[in-house]
Amino acid sequence: MTATPRLDPSLGSVELTRAICDIHSVSGEETALADAIEQVLRAAPHLEVTRDGDAIVARTNLGRARRAVIAGHIDTVPINDNLPTRLDDEGVLWGRGTVDMKGGCAVQLKLAVELTEPAVDVTWVWYDNEEVEATRNGLGRLARAHPELLEADFAVLGEPSNGEVEGGCNGTIRVELRFSGRRAHSARAWKGVNAIHAAAAALTILAEHEAEEVEVDGLVYRESLSAVGIRGGVAGNVIPDEAVVTVNYRFAPSRSGAEAEQLLRELFPGVELVVTDLSEGARPGLDAPLAQDFLRAVGGEARPKYGWTDVARFSALGIPAVNYGPGDPMLAHADDERVPVEQIERCEAGLRAWLTGEIRGN
Repeated sequence: MTATPRLDPSLGSVELTRAICDIHSVSGEETALADAIEQVLRAAPHLEVTRDGDAIVARTNLGRARRAVIAGHIDTVPINDNLPTRLDDEGVLWGRGTVDMKGGCAVQLKLAVELTEPAVDVTWVWYDNEEVEATRNGLGRLARAHPELLEADFAVLGEPSNGEVEGGCNGTIRVELRFSGRRAHSARAWKGVNAIHAAAAALTILAEHEAEEVEVDGLVYRESLSAVGIRGGVAGNVIPDEAVVTVNYRFAPSRSGAEAEQLLRELFPGVELVVTDLSEGARPGLDAPLAQDFLRAVGGEARPKYGWTDVARFSALGIPAVNYGPGDPMLAHADDERVPVEQIERCEAGLRAWLTGEIRGN
């Protein structure tokens, strides 16, 4: 039997990030890292620890007037010769997971152990299977099976945001536009109806579409509408009788998923449209009292999150949430994934200041 890797929470947040990154945890293979995190948390008497699969929840129960959730996923996309981690002379940490999002997870673990009497009660969450299909997502599983564990007034998700606060997130919907025709020999093309040609009008609409910028609760979200896939064709001498264009619409969180679908149906009238994937967005929620305290503590100005993240799962539970973590999201999943250690340290300092400060209402 392989021994459980050990983590030392007394390490600095950068070294702890390296240790967590160097424990293999590709989606579906998170058990070793989950075991190591659980071992650290169960040694902390001020925490009530619950495990569900490879998701771990650790809660303080100090009777504070308000509660915050601080969460992060422990899985990564597959490794490609980018582990073990290395720290260069410029203060940049390289390796799989350094951006997405083990720096945030390391900061969580260090603070969860050290802050025995935070100014608000805290629910710390480390969860599995974020990088794969939504049905396997560990946070979603917790929300379905143990929603009481996630009850809170505000949530922080440690997704990479360059150490800045990114509020809410866009929603996303994927649809297939399906076009039909009639097969014929390409030498007698006039005998058939070309389904690929039938898709031309829709492609023109997509190419000419101008993205909207939508203000939601003080943040301006930029939408996008794009063809992300196209398929069709039978053989090199056959007029195709079917073509499918896959379209992805990233919509502002002021729209519901139903409204986004309706907009697409109006944009492509008469076209067979099938929804294949839909995730609601999340409003910023920055007017919540704890959110205001958080912004003051960590500094800077909040920005919109253009991509979809699990803050939407908190929003669906009625919990305002923001993204706040080290790392450039443009480097997530890249083989040259890397993070300036300054961002890890800054996020730790920001969360520590917030959780140890004078929080209104306590």
